[in-house]
Amino acid sequence: MSQNDVLARLIDFLHSAPTPWHATASMAKQLEASGYRRLEETQAWQLKPGERVFVTRNDSSIVALQLPSASLSSLRMMGAHTDSPCLRLKPNAAQASAGWLQLGVEVYGGALLSPWFDRDLGLAGRVYVRHGDGSIEGVLLNVARPIAMIPSLAIHLDRDANSNRTINAQTQMAPVLLQGGEASDFQQLLVDWVREQHGFGTIEIVDFELCLYDTQPPSRVGVKQELVASARLDNLLSCFIGLEALLASKGQEGAVLVATDHEEVGSASACGAQGPFLEDVLRRVNEQLGVPGEEGFVRLMQASRMISCDNAHALHPNYTDKHDNAHGPLLNGGPVIKVNANQRYATNSATATMFRELCRQAEVPVQTFAVRADMGCGSTIGPITATEIGVPTLDVGVPQWAMHSIRETAGADDVAYLTSVLGTFVNSKMLV
Repeated sequence: MSQNDVLARLIDFLHSAPTPWHATASMAKQLEASGYRRLEETQAWQLKPGERVFVTRNDSSIVALQLPSASLSSLRMMGAHTDSPCLRLKPNAAQASAGWLQLGVEVYGGALLSPWFDRDLGLAGRVYVRHGDGSIEGVLLNVARPIAMIPSLAIHLDRDANSNRTINAQTQMAPVLLQGGEASDFQQLLVDWVREQHGFGTIEIVDFELCLYDTQPPSRVGVKQELVASARLDNLLSCFIGLEALLASKGQEGAVLVATDHEEVGSASACGAQGPFLEDVLRRVNEQLGVPGEEGFVRLMQASRMISCDNAHALHPNYTDKHDNAHGPLLNGGPVIKVNANQRYATNSATATMFRELCRQAEVPVQTFAVRADMGCGSTIGPITATEIGVPTLDVGVPQWAMHSIRETAGADDVAYLTSVLGTFVNSKMLV
């Protein structure tokens, strides 16, 4: 399969996934099309060696498993997260000012706020509706056209706009939606959009979780198209790469892809990495196909390995002083092993050695990132997952620019590089 084919699939995936719920639905659809069987957590599971299965929680997190063809003794696990920093609507979002219907928002995660101004914004998320017969149903909504905008204030009215200006998310970031509109108009708009997309009759909106997003589609950028630019590369890029690797599994070894919600706000939820979702799934699988009981589960975890995939900070040509001189990953320079002495990343020398060996086998270049000693370091699901289930873990990622912006940039070659390494991982007979 050519790199252009892979990148075309990536762009389609990014375009289909404006929210964690849409990302999970898109992955589930691809898994089912590839022969994976959906499991329900509320039902008894009957598993067989060599089977391919998946399960979702909260419609926004997913665990997919290629069960080994022989006995379950180890798992090759890949982790990512489905959420990205964004603007989310407040429950009573509709508000009016200066003749405009606007939407009250909350900032989800550590969003870079300034790029959100003057963008064509769509609206997407999960909506619960009550039908005419009284039944309640949760559905996805994606208004994939420019319906809102956060206009900047003209520099003539704010002469300090280019001088370390602070943005107040409460008072300065409410998008405009409808001229002359009132609060009741937004509720009717939601009803109309849901009915239009799902063909419903009479419905009432009960509740919603909705996000604004940039409607500009993903694209290839650069004279040689060496870049990929899109919203939500952090961390849908890792979700896509992990899914590509899993779907290409030969089916002999046990492999797992877990993509959880709420990483950008700490992962402490029932469907987040700090919650019980992954452990619940793995314990149920181990009870049927492995050595049952607590000792059997511990043995399985210690024989397994987790590669936590979350994008890395690439060296920025305009801000080279923001990186340690020896640890500035380059776009299209290969996947990045992320190291931190204070356990903000889960990598150690043993797990890093495994990844370097995988890169050697896949003939892929590899880079290393460590934050400057005078700067703070972010974290990922890696240390959380290692803490929750005890599996030896490392953190890696594709290098990117503009992390947490409304539009981020990564290298086109790096997509293929990490996909190749993870493909080698899921088919490995031996784990270092």
